[in-house]
Amino acid sequence: MPQGQPTAVPDDGLTTAQRRNQPLLMVNTGDGKGKSTAAFGLAIRAWNQGWNVGVFQFVKSAKWRIGEQTVLERLGELHAQTGEGGPVEWHKMGSGWSWSRKAGEAEDHAADAASGWTEIKRRLATETHDLYVLDEFTYPMEWGWVDVDDVVETLVNRPGRQYVVVTGRRANPRLIEAADLVTEMTKVKHQMDRGQKGQKGIEW
Repeated sequence: MPQGQPTAVPDDGLTTAQRRNQPLLMVNTGDGKGKSTAAFGLAIRAWNQGWNVGVFQFVKSAKWRIGEQTVLERLGELHAQTGEGGPVEWHKMGSGWSWSRKAGEAEDHAADAASGWTEIKRRLATETHDLYVLDEFTYPMEWGWVDVDDVVETLVNRPGRQYVVVTGRRANPRLIEAADLVTEMTKVKHQMDRGQKGQKGIEW
């Protein structure tokens, strides 16, 4: 997009403004670092525009609280107090979805993933959020915890002006085909390959 101009203008009968404001289905995939980081940066941009943001983490442990969660939750609090930005919700499958987990229940990751997807479908149907970050959602699809065809059909046919970004390695080809914007993070070098563990401020 040189100078912010699209490389092609389709003959679709839409004005420039109508075409610009069409919601996007985005996928950040590949083996390189930065898939979730880019999605959370997008969430911060969305918050700044006053959008309602919903983050749903499908794999990371409940014990691992990443820095972006703290930042976005604080921004959600700021919105509630001052009206600045937009509302933010953050849900983690690893801690048990807030709408489903009962005390004493054993962990069933497949059931939890299915529960998360069911709730996201409900929210899409009611147009709850402007931006959905489905973090590491490629893995439940890969592992058969959610039905890929159902995911693709639901995301493609979502109503209104709802943006969705899905992150994770090995995105299903059907999801990639359906998406409007796909970025593949390619690893060139990574410090962990030489035995250096993750660092505060870099990995979390």
